[in-house]
Amino acid sequence: MDAKMFREFGKAAVDFVADYLENIRDHDVLPSVEPGYMLQQMPKQMPESPEDWKHILSDIDRVIKPGITHWQSPNMHAYYPTSVSYPSIVGEMLASGFSVIGFSWICSPACTELEVVVMDWLAKFLKLPAHFLHETEGPGGGVIQGSASEAVLVAVLAAREQAVRRERERQPELSESDIRGKLIAYSSDQSNSCIEKAGVLAAMPIKLLPASEDLVLRGAALKAAIERDVAAGLIPVICVATLGTTGTCAYDDIESLASVCEEHNVWLHVDAAYAGGAFALDECADLRRGLDRVDSLNFNLHKFMLVNFDCAAMWLRDANKVVDSFNVDRIYLKHKYEGCTQIPDFRHWQIPLGRRFRALKVWITFRTLGAEGLRAHVRKHIDLAAQFENLVKADSRFELVAPRALGLVCFRAKGDNEITSQLLHRLMERKKIYMVKAEHGGRQFLRFAVCGMDPKPADIQFAWTEIETQLTQLNLEADQQPLENRKAGEIAELTQHLTGLQLQMDETLQR
Repeated sequence: MDAKMFREFGKAAVDFVADYLENIRDHDVLPSVEPGYMLQQMPKQMPESPEDWKHILSDIDRVIKPGITHWQSPNMHAYYPTSVSYPSIVGEMLASGFSVIGFSWICSPACTELEVVVMDWLAKFLKLPAHFLHETEGPGGGVIQGSASEAVLVAVLAAREQAVRRERERQPELSESDIRGKLIAYSSDQSNSCIEKAGVLAAMPIKLLPASEDLVLRGAALKAAIERDVAAGLIPVICVATLGTTGTCAYDDIESLASVCEEHNVWLHVDAAYAGGAFALDECADLRRGLDRVDSLNFNLHKFMLVNFDCAAMWLRDANKVVDSFNVDRIYLKHKYEGCTQIPDFRHWQIPLGRRFRALKVWITFRTLGAEGLRAHVRKHIDLAAQFENLVKADSRFELVAPRALGLVCFRAKGDNEITSQLLHRLMERKKIYMVKAEHGGRQFLRFAVCGMDPKPADIQFAWTEIETQLTQLNLEADQQPLENRKAGEIAELTQHLTGLQLQMDETLQR
């Protein structure tokens, strides 16, 4: 493929994507395929000879697209939003065109320095404490990770290594392996699975502490757990709190957790993967309480900032603690500008060596939409969730199970769990909207998250009509079932009675 063919293919691909996103409501949000559908349509080996790009694009429409779950559809209400925008797509394309591997400044100065710029822009937009800015005097700053999972793992690993070094100085009689065997971490039982996984990867148990009735983790629960563990000879390392839990978007009490962590020299990380976008809104200022006391936090731009996956922001109060934990220098990685206090080498702030030029799509998106456009987008999600919440409240067959939080509404059909479970099954079979189920305190409920590239009030009404219509149908069928059972019983009773009469007649005839 030469430049001429690339222009043709590229323009056709842009048209394909634009047509897809413009007409995404025409598709069921869930695909109608079975596992292995593609394996039957693909050749067993790669083609020996080059193929025409027109045939390839045709196969994308014929083979790939039927197996796509349409995350950018406004009828997607599962999990949390995974946003995209046209500026972000352009930024991704340009970054792929430059195709740099920016593990150090010299490998592509623009890659590193633009990341410094946009991370400070974002920190100011979200009204984060000044010590998280690169431009502020001190060791703090921000970095773009691939996902919240990576950010949490970086925090857990860095906290672990800092604890090991601290304990070796404090207790020189203990071997390093003895110390590592005593390390313990904490989070809420409402936290994301990536936090528990980080503990597995770090070979350090993470205790999932039971949240309160309102699904919030508070300092009292953490304090009690730490005191028990210290008495048992364990070494507390890190607490991972959450602002916007996966199940109900609950907000852990950062202030009280910070007080306990400061008392026991425990690293406090905040996973704000979803709710972090609301930091930018004055009406959500309460969410920022306590952030000046945390050691690190993360927020997914691909949830609220209209930047496509993967793109997760992470800020560190003292980046030197991560650099000291992860620094592995080889002679081929050195350059004459190494150690410049203004410009970090981000390879020391992450798990992999290589780095994508993610800052480019962030920069283009921020410039194209502006701060006011980003704030309007977050507020739109909140308003649409409020619209759905009001529809739930107006129907006596449903109930809310948690307060509406940002763009998430948690609700259920009143009655046994089986009703909610059957309702979700019907919705999944019809594929018009997509939600997932969660459970707390023995009660199953549905999570309705506002998602999609450009959701509108009509999309919320469409989803509600689908939900309440299917519950009506489910109740009708349930009401008919006892009648059918009663009729079947009456028929069986009549059949038994007739059989008895027949036997009597037979006996009479035999006599």
